[in-house]
Amino acid sequence: MAEFEDIALSVRGGVARITITRPERYNAFRAQTCEELITAFVRAGADRDVGVIVLTGAGDKAFCTGGDQSSHAGGYGGRGTIGLPLEELHTVIRDVPKPVIARVNGFAIGGGNVLVTCCDLAIASDRAVFGQVGPKVGSVDPGFGTAFLARVVGEKKAREIWFLCRRYTAEQALAMGLVNAVVPHAELDAEVERWCAEILALSPTAIAIAKRAFNADSESIRGISALGMQAVSLFYETPESKEGVAAFREKRPPRFRGAGPVDDGSVDEGQPG
Repeated sequence: MAEFEDIALSVRGGVARITITRPERYNAFRAQTCEELITAFVRAGADRDVGVIVLTGAGDKAFCTGGDQSSHAGGYGGRGTIGLPLEELHTVIRDVPKPVIARVNGFAIGGGNVLVTCCDLAIASDRAVFGQVGPKVGSVDPGFGTAFLARVVGEKKAREIWFLCRRYTAEQALAMGLVNAVVPHAELDAEVERWCAEILALSPTAIAIAKRAFNADSESIRGISALGMQAVSLFYETPESKEGVAAFREKRPPRFRGAGPVDDGSVDEGQPG
């Protein structure tokens, strides 16, 4: 649809497919991307012919790598507490009365990992890579990316993911419960189609009620997120956060503590966000 620049929305056979189309940025999102995603989810949710929504990224390298650091300098320039309507995006994924499947075709890093967490189901290519990078670049997701992640993978593993900023393979993500299935890359679309077909054969009302029931148990996290985003907004104005962004742009280790570079020996592939 011509109104979209950063995403694509298509509907076929009861399945709405929402694709982030910024492969040159490893499908990192800017404010406009988030706005378009929200619009697409609302539209797909209201379409009575749609029974399943699939979220993915264009190309073979990345599902989504979070906020585009090239547009981040103490804020992302759009609406919302931090210049990105992330709270609204996470909410619409949870509130849309249809299952949302993350089709994870590559890197799901930073805010991309959070999107996988928020989706109802996730099917990953064996090439997919998961992880958080916020503490490396002076950022954090203080809501669904942390508290809800702990519901999904357990407290100890969630804290490991955030405190160490490691990368995890698709098989590791499967073992921790972050994804539902892992298949060879060439079979990803066929597997997603099989899951969609099974869902479409079931009662849409029963599924909508079940989704609401699942969400009710973790609804308090929405309030945690709202409070936390206010803190992140203030954090972005600090020298510490600004150093994280500057180090990323200059492709060097950050110096958060003023005692030399923080270097854990890891290598960041692509645009982490």
